[in-house]
Amino acid sequence: MPPSEEEREAIRQKCVAIAATLDKANPLTVDQMEVVVRKLLTDNSLPESYLGWVMVVLSSEFWRDQVAATDPSRRLFLLPHCLKHAEGCPADYDEYGLECKTCGACSIADFRAEAEKMGYKVLVAEGSPIVLKIIVSGHVDAIVGVACLNVLEKAIDKILLAGIPCMAVPLLSSDCRNTSVDEPWVMDMIRVQPAASTQQTSTYVHLLRAAANLFKPDELERLVPRLRGGQRLQPGQQAADIEPIAATELIAHDFLGKGGKYSRPFITLAVHDALTGAKGTLASGAEHLAALPDAVRRAAMSIEAFHKASLVHDDIEDADAFRYGEETVHRRFGVPTAINVGDYLIGLGYRLVAKETAVLGGAAVADILNCLSDAHLRLSEGQGAELLWRDARDKRLKPIDALKIYALKTSPAFEAALFSGCRLAGPAEAYAEPMKLFARNLGVAFQILNDLNDWDGDNHNKMSAGGDTLGGRPTVLWALALEGLNAAKQEELLSLVTNEQADPAHRLGRVRQLYNEAGAFEKASRLIEKHRERAEAIADEIQPEEFRRLLYYLIDSVLDNPPAAAQPVNVLQITPQKTS
Repeated sequence: MPPSEEEREAIRQKCVAIAATLDKANPLTVDQMEVVVRKLLTDNSLPESYLGWVMVVLSSEFWRDQVAATDPSRRLFLLPHCLKHAEGCPADYDEYGLECKTCGACSIADFRAEAEKMGYKVLVAEGSPIVLKIIVSGHVDAIVGVACLNVLEKAIDKILLAGIPCMAVPLLSSDCRNTSVDEPWVMDMIRVQPAASTQQTSTYVHLLRAAANLFKPDELERLVPRLRGGQRLQPGQQAADIEPIAATELIAHDFLGKGGKYSRPFITLAVHDALTGAKGTLASGAEHLAALPDAVRRAAMSIEAFHKASLVHDDIEDADAFRYGEETVHRRFGVPTAINVGDYLIGLGYRLVAKETAVLGGAAVADILNCLSDAHLRLSEGQGAELLWRDARDKRLKPIDALKIYALKTSPAFEAALFSGCRLAGPAEAYAEPMKLFARNLGVAFQILNDLNDWDGDNHNKMSAGGDTLGGRPTVLWALALEGLNAAKQEELLSLVTNEQADPAHRLGRVRQLYNEAGAFEKASRLIEKHRERAEAIADEIQPEEFRRLLYYLIDSVLDNPPAAAQPVNVLQITPQKTS
């Protein structure tokens, strides 16, 4: 970044002038913004190394008016804990981040006091998952914050495509200890005042919230009323404490509304919206989506019912102990009950669509059910292939066979969500094949990314690093490692998985070393990029523009940056990541 405050301020003013000329109706992609910034650098003889920093500054100026137009009580102010003075800081951490004390020992207190005086919600924490969760929950509509440059550079594309009004000031260093920031910039950002008129940028926030709201207790009860009645499932309640006739429905409803990002219902709602005028992405999107027909809502919910059914069964088959940070259904209620709950959710998914024939029309319902049933069959084939390989004596696997399993197991759910959204909007023949190919590449890349995440652990699901390896599940990492190792190390790798008597930490540490030697993490990351590029090529051919832009957003949000496991390190890491 520019070394002096004077140069940084001069460049910021150039970004202010450029932002005033940009069309705010649709968010820029990161590539489009890069073109604008490269021209600024060239025109002003500025070095290439400033590119990322200037993009962050220009992005903030792009959103300035819309952040300013948001009432401060609906803004979130995000601060990094590295601004604190490490020595003698009295603050403790809770589940959301640093419980900052207004002791005056660092600039956090000054920034916080100013923001809270204006009505901001303030959070001292790291990482984007908690921020997105807060946005989707409906508590805030804009974000202002401070973060290190590399974090902000990674966040630009996601923020731009999602249409979340956001401003940020980069830290002056990324040492993560007693760092500093341009304090006048931060105060200016906090105090930003609304302009006379503000052009609204299209946003997916309303659709993200609409998908999540489907599964809130009251809305879930309204759209999918329980036929057996009774009280909602209580934390810690066991099967023996539930009235037997109502038990299956009660447990299924509870799991349907528990955890996850609800990305599949979002896809269905967003595709339907993109093909019917994209009104859900406008400033008045919340009001438009509030009038959405219940038949469309239930069709979107059906995809989640199938997904949750597959998770219940998958957890049993993989003997997983945790899902969404809690005990899995089979651990809590027993395997037979969990199998039955999964079956119930499958039936519920079909019923949610079939019962809307009068509203959606028989042809549309038949097409959607045909797609759903085809997806269900292929998912079962993929899971069956995985189970047969897991239980086989010969643990050798080729990368192409792992990718075939992924295409069967993961892609159909994306395809069903995409096609259902198309068909709910009208005839969908022209989209059927492109959506199948798009879903295949997105699903395969997503599953490879999931493999990488498994090596960082996951506080929502498995909660321990390398769980897929110890579980003997076929992954592309395993196949790539076998392909890249010599015969002796192949045999060592095979023995590490089959030798259940050895210390798990030692086994996983050595497997990680062998994966690194074979270049498995790096090769997997390249495979993700290859499938990303294929998905983008398909998206490039899609019309209307609103649908094409949505597909790009899905690629970016589903295929988040690979975790630390993709880097060549030799120590075990267990870091909270994502959920499915």
